Amino acid sequence: MAAQYSQQYAFRAQKSLGLVSGSPDYAAVPGFESPDVAARTYVYSADGRLYAYALSTVVRIFQAEGAQLLQELTLPNIVELDFSPRGTYLSTWERHTKLEDGSQHKNLRVFSVSTGEELISFTQKAQDGWQIQYTISESHAIRLVSSEVQVFRPSEWSKGIVDKLKVEGATSVALSPGLNPSVAVFVAEKKGAPASIKVYGLLTLTGAPTCQKTFFKADRAQIKWNTLGTQVLLLTQTEVDNSNKSYYGETGLYLLSAAGNFDCRVTLDKEGPIHDFAWSPNSKEFGVVYGYMPAKTMLFDQRVRSLHDFGPGPHNFISFNPQGRLILIAGFGNLAGKMTLYDRRTLTKASSIDAPNTSHCEWSPDGRFIMTATLSPRLRVDNGIKVWHCSGPLVHVQLTEELYQTSWKPANVDSVPQFPPQLPPAPTPSDSVAAYEATQQKKSAAAGTIGGGEKKVGAYRPPGARGLATPAIFKREDEGGLPTSYGGSSNPGSGANTPTRYRGGTPVPGAPGYGPNGSHQGQGQGQRRHVPGAPPPSNGNNNNNGQGGEGAKKKRKPKKDGAPASASAPAEGEEADAAPAPQSKRAGKKNANANANATAGGSGSVTPVAGGSSSPFPIVEDAGADVGDSGVPPTPGVDGLDAAAKKARNLNKKLKAIEELKEKQKRGERLEATQLRKIEGEAEIRKELAGLQVA
Repeated sequence: MAAQYSQQYAFRAQKSLGLVSGSPDYAAVPGFESPDVAARTYVYSADGRLYAYALSTVVRIFQAEGAQLLQELTLPNIVELDFSPRGTYLSTWERHTKLEDGSQHKNLRVFSVSTGEELISFTQKAQDGWQIQYTISESHAIRLVSSEVQVFRPSEWSKGIVDKLKVEGATSVALSPGLNPSVAVFVAEKKGAPASIKVYGLLTLTGAPTCQKTFFKADRAQIKWNTLGTQVLLLTQTEVDNSNKSYYGETGLYLLSAAGNFDCRVTLDKEGPIHDFAWSPNSKEFGVVYGYMPAKTMLFDQRVRSLHDFGPGPHNFISFNPQGRLILIAGFGNLAGKMTLYDRRTLTKASSIDAPNTSHCEWSPDGRFIMTATLSPRLRVDNGIKVWHCSGPLVHVQLTEELYQTSWKPANVDSVPQFPPQLPPAPTPSDSVAAYEATQQKKSAAAGTIGGGEKKVGAYRPPGARGLATPAIFKREDEGGLPTSYGGSSNPGSGANTPTRYRGGTPVPGAPGYGPNGSHQGQGQGQRRHVPGAPPPSNGNNNNNGQGGEGAKKKRKPKKDGAPASASAPAEGEEADAAPAPQSKRAGKKNANANANATAGGSGSVTPVAGGSSSPFPIVEDAGADVGDSGVPPTPGVDGLDAAAKKARNLNKKLKAIEELKEKQKRGERLEATQLRKIEGEAEIRKELAGLQVA
C-alpha cells in the first residue's frame, strides 16, 4: 500500500481547476481535463478514493487516481459538496429559495455515488452546519434541525428518521469518530440561563447524558473530538468582551470525557484569547495557543496536566502532522507567517520556515510536506501554492491568479510510508522553485533590496531611527526585550516603560526648568528674543536691558489728520520695515491699552509680546528674572553657533550614525542599499570635517 501512495493535490481558481501529482515532478494528472467554465467547489472523499467538482449546471464525480469520470449529475446552482466517510454517498447543497407553488425547497440532497440516484432530500436554509454527519462505518447519520437531533440509517434512507433527541436551545452538534460513537450537543447561553454541553451515546439517545457541564460566557462554541472519540474539547466564545480587552469576545476551553469520568476547564496561565487548539493523532494530548501577543503555546495531556511550554511568540496556529511526530506552530493572518516545527519526541526545534501572507496551511498525509497557500478573497495578490519539506526547504511553487481553494488528497495513515526515526532528507526541488527565486531576485533588484529573495517586511521605523539597534525596552520578551513587569508598573501598557526623550531648546513658560533658576538662564544679560523673519534688534539706546529710564521712552510720530498715535508706529529716527496691517477699532483699542501698560515699567509690569501683537495673554515679568527687556526667552534652536560650527556638528552626527551602521553590520544584520552608501561615504565626510578646522 505504501508504494502506491501519491502526493496528489487539487486546486480551484477563477479560470482553472486541476489535479497535480506530487513529488518529484509535480505534473498535472494525466487524463484530467479542466472545465471551460469556473467551478464553484470541489471535494475529496475522506479515504482519498473519489474527487468531485460542481459547475453551474452539472456535478461530476471522478476516481482521484487516473481522473476517470464515474458519474455526471445534472444539478444546477450547487454550492457545496460532501462525501460520506467511505465515499458511498454524496451530499449537495444549494441556496434556499421560495418556490412558486409554495412548497418547501428541498435544497439539501443525498445521492448514491455508484448509481447517481437521489436517495433523500431535506430543507436546510443555513449554510453553516449544513453537512450530514456519518459514523465512520456509515451505519448512522445525524443532522440538527430546530433543537432536535435526527438520526437516520443510510442503508434505509426511505424509512426516514429512526431516532431523535430533543434538546431545547441546541445550536450545534458533533458526532464522534470511533467504533462506539457519541453525540456532543451544545446549548448557548440565553436570557440569563447558563450555556451547557451534553454528551449522549448514539445508541442510547433517549437515556440520560453520559457527561454534561454548564458554564457562562458562551454564545457559540467549537467542538473537536479526539481520533478515538473518547474525549472532546469545547472552545466557547462570547460575542462581546465585557472587560473591553478583546475585540473578539471572551474565550474558554473545556475538556470532557465521553464516559463521564472526567470533565474540567482548561486553566491557562496567561490572560487573553484562545487562538487555536488541536488534538494529537494519538488522542492522548493536545496543544493550545493562547494569550495576548506574544501568545503562549502549551502542550497538555488528557488529564489537563501541562507537558511542555513552547514559550511566547507571534503565533495563532498549531497543528500535528498525521503521525503525531512533528508539531507545527505558526502565526498567520495579520502576523508575519513564520512557522516553527518541533520534534515531539525530543520537544526540540526541528526547523523553521518563513511563509508570509499564508491563508491556508495543511500537512500532507505522509507528514513530510507542508502546503501553504495565499487564497482569494483573503488576499488578491501573490496568489499561489507553496510546498515545503518538513526540514525547511521550499520544494515546489505554483503561482495562480485568484486562487480560491486547494488541498491534499486524503489518505489513511496506514497506507502511507512510515515516518522515519530521524527527520527525512529533503528531495530535490522542482524547476518551479528556481524560476520563482529568479523572479523574486528581479523584483528585489528593481525595488533596491540587497541579497535577493523577498524583501524582509518589519515594523515601520521613522527615518531617524533606521539603521540603529532597537532598544531592549521596545522589544518583545521572546526577542530579548525587557519583561512586562519592568519599571515597577502593574499595568504594562500604562506607558511607565517609555523612556523620556530630550528634545533640546528652551523650556516652555510654565514647564519644569523655566524660571529664575531654570535651564534657560545664563544666556547673557540683555539678550533679546529674536523672532524668525523680524528685523534684528537695534544696538542703540532703544535697548535698555530691561531697565527703566530715558532710553525706555519712545517718541511716537502722530498720524496724519490729527489721528492718535498707534502702538505699532516706529520711533523717531527709525524707518518702518513694512506697512502696518489695517486694524479694526477693537484691535486698535487693545493695542493702545497694551502700550499704556507697557510704559509703566517696574516690578511685575505687564509687557506686550514682541512685534506689537495684541495678544490677550500678556507676559508678566519677574523682577528677579534677567531675560532681556522683552521678558520672553530666546527662540528654541537659536544657539548662537556660526555656520562652520553648525556644519561640523552635522558632520559629527553623520559619523556617529555610520558607526552605528557598522556595528549593526558586524552583528550580521542586513542593511539597505541607502545604508551601505552611507558607510561608503565615511572617508569623504571625515575629509570635509578636517577641512573645517573647527576647535
